[in-house]
Amino acid sequence: MMMTRQPNDALRFLLLLGAVSLFADMTYEAARSITGPYLAVLGASATAVGVIAGVGELIGYGLRIVSGVISDRTHRYWLITIAGYAINLLAVPALALAGNWPAAAILIMAERFGKAVRTPARDAMLSHATHDLGRGWGFGIHEAMDQVGAMIGPVIVAAVLAWKGSYQYGFAVLAVPALLALAVLTVARITYPQPHDLEPSFQTDEVRSLRSTFWLYLAAVAPIAVGFADYPLAAFHMKAAKVVADKWIPLIYAGAMGVDALSALVFGRLYDRKGFSILLATVAVSAWSAPLIFLSGVSALVVGMTLWGIGMGVQESIIRAVVADIVPRDRRATGYGIFNAGFGLAWFTGSAMMGILYDRSLIVLAAFSVAAQSASLPLLYSVHKQLASKSRDTNQNL
Repeated sequence: MMMTRQPNDALRFLLLLGAVSLFADMTYEAARSITGPYLAVLGASATAVGVIAGVGELIGYGLRIVSGVISDRTHRYWLITIAGYAINLLAVPALALAGNWPAAAILIMAERFGKAVRTPARDAMLSHATHDLGRGWGFGIHEAMDQVGAMIGPVIVAAVLAWKGSYQYGFAVLAVPALLALAVLTVARITYPQPHDLEPSFQTDEVRSLRSTFWLYLAAVAPIAVGFADYPLAAFHMKAAKVVADKWIPLIYAGAMGVDALSALVFGRLYDRKGFSILLATVAVSAWSAPLIFLSGVSALVVGMTLWGIGMGVQESIIRAVVADIVPRDRRATGYGIFNAGFGLAWFTGSAMMGILYDRSLIVLAAFSVAAQSASLPLLYSVHKQLASKSRDTNQNL
């Protein structure tokens, strides 16, 4: 049954899913801030920690293809989203009960598995709400709410650790935001059972004409993922090179997350108003974060982390919005699944390469980061031309 659309339905639905992401990020970003030392306390080696983190990320991205395809074929977007969130979130407080590091490792991977399950279906439903609001603005609002949770969660865990001095208490308290996220998700499901109705259907001839653009776009953004430095590597450098005192490292991360949230809103809105050129400009600027982070002092580090935060905000707003613009709505979960898996694989490859380069030459690492991200610009410009041509053809046929 098709629901009757009301003027503010899209915004309400977006805010509900944004609130889910806020509480969800409070849960698993807080957990990720302490899983490394927790595994060490449980007796895991550094090698084990690295392998667990790497396998978890591969699961978190690689399985999104399967989840996306299943979502589109079954049209059970809500069921898949809710199941994924339940696994994703409940695995976190369960870590308080892990008595050894292999048990904790299984729960950490389960958390990533749940995120892989729910993300394509969730993003597909989000894309319907952003049709009327503006793709960039809609995804920007969602990312901003997401990052608010990402900033609050680690602070809560840090306070619990300072109070109780126990990792088990730290994980246990995260049951509260996890349950809040699931409660809001249930409200969203009851209130908006058919998010498809928030967006008009695409015409059937668009499926064939946009397919090549999607693959070109994936090829264009892959170099961005390859060249974008992970914060753990930046944090490792801050400590190893003694750029700042240890106490400032998490605060620098929190500040970068604030820049991420703000830039997602600002550049998302600019994308809706000015178009694809905003993506080209922001990628060209944020590509220079690595030299400032790895080759300079404190002042340059702050500027570099600001550019890093802008890059993160653009990835989670504009880059996601473009996928919704070029993929038909009935294939959207598949599109997001393939896109996120490809982007994640490129990110994993680039992170490994930059980790190796760090031990050999910081100059080479910085040059690699800038070159890889800059390599995306010609391909992105080709996507821009294809989309502009498609838009002209559509307008001429109206």
